[in-house]
Amino acid sequence: MSPHITNEPKIKVGIVERRREVMGTFNGLFRVHDDCLIEGNFRVIVEADKVILFNSTGAEVARQKGILCSPLSGSTFTLLDVTIGVHFHWERNQEQTFRGNLILMSADNDTLVAVNEILMEDYLESVISSEMSSEAPLEFLKVHAITSRSWLVTTLRRFRKGSEPGKELPGPPGHEGDIIRWYGREDHILFDVCADDHCQRYQGVTRLISKNARDAVHATRGVFLTHDGEVCDARYHKACGGLTDNFKSAWEDMPVSYLSSVSDSAISHKPIETEADAERWITGGPEAYCNTQDKNLLTQILPSFDRETADFFRWKVVYSRTELEEIIQEKSGMDFGNLLQLTPVERGPSGRIVRLKIEGSEKTAIVGKELEIRRWLSRSHLYSSAFVVSAERDASGLPTRFILHGAGWGHGIGLCQIGAAVMATKGYSAEDILKHYFRGTRLQKLY
Repeated sequence: MSPHITNEPKIKVGIVERRREVMGTFNGLFRVHDDCLIEGNFRVIVEADKVILFNSTGAEVARQKGILCSPLSGSTFTLLDVTIGVHFHWERNQEQTFRGNLILMSADNDTLVAVNEILMEDYLESVISSEMSSEAPLEFLKVHAITSRSWLVTTLRRFRKGSEPGKELPGPPGHEGDIIRWYGREDHILFDVCADDHCQRYQGVTRLISKNARDAVHATRGVFLTHDGEVCDARYHKACGGLTDNFKSAWEDMPVSYLSSVSDSAISHKPIETEADAERWITGGPEAYCNTQDKNLLTQILPSFDRETADFFRWKVVYSRTELEEIIQEKSGMDFGNLLQLTPVERGPSGRIVRLKIEGSEKTAIVGKELEIRRWLSRSHLYSSAFVVSAERDASGLPTRFILHGAGWGHGIGLCQIGAAVMATKGYSAEDILKHYFRGTRLQKLY
């Protein structure tokens, strides 16, 4: 049985959405549909469900539901105020430059969507330079190219088949009132994937794409991770914290054999099974590839804004009770009254909480899965849902502060990016690294 892909696809990447106005620059000539050439600064607005494109002099160039701008002779385009790290702790705006086509479309509520249409291999050069430093070891960049390529093809296949990308699940039997949510690529109706951490980081050619990144993509061109004759849904995250987790801890309640928990280490760590296990693991410092504080190494493998997050392996967050009450009410839309206790109900093998019980004086609820927990307990997102909770209480027993000790960064499933990069510095090949994190898989060149 062979996966059904024989040539390089084009990808539509959503760069900017839900804006009233988009501004940028055509760096060289672009053709607008068939009848007009434009270069230099431009401005785009929406009026009566039509996209209106103005040139650098303010003259109207096109007014349509959707406008296709195609480069001539290798021209690029730049967009201003592109938001990266949306809702995460590193959120910021950047000016970004892209190769390929620019598609401008109107969306709901008189807003704009700016989409970059580009060939997959060109897209991947940017992805691996945006997710990690393009100066990371070549074998690691090969790993990332194969992982990203595989994930993208499975994502496109699900979307084009019309499968449901994410949903709210009922609680398990006897717990039908639980609030259990998982997220896929929902809301991406006008393009295949977004350009942010929700899908894969993609910052065009804004970040200098190094020879290393190009070599990694070219050396693995058309190579995919496969399992039982199908391209793998190869997920990845920044740092597992010593153990990766199972697919069902973050998404559907179904087993995916190659997305099962493994030790991020040459030695085997026991999966987390009890709260005592979780306490020891999360407050400890186990041997793990991603357990590194080597600043030179981290500078080599992480983009600059990720290096701002120095406590990715083990971390600590402290809230006053009233502050956490405000955050939970804002994120959940529910008033729990005085927050009394946070209790893990279910954990995955990495220690990540899958279902968390929130008890208040006015309301009690159980929330999951891991991303929803991370959202409810932070103004942005917690680094992960692998945490243990302690509380300081006043004389009446009412909590005054909640202390969260945590492990890892991200959902913890599949490839641990920092762990894999460290493995590469230790001399492991790309194939060795992929087979460590994705058990029972093989590499297959499909185009």
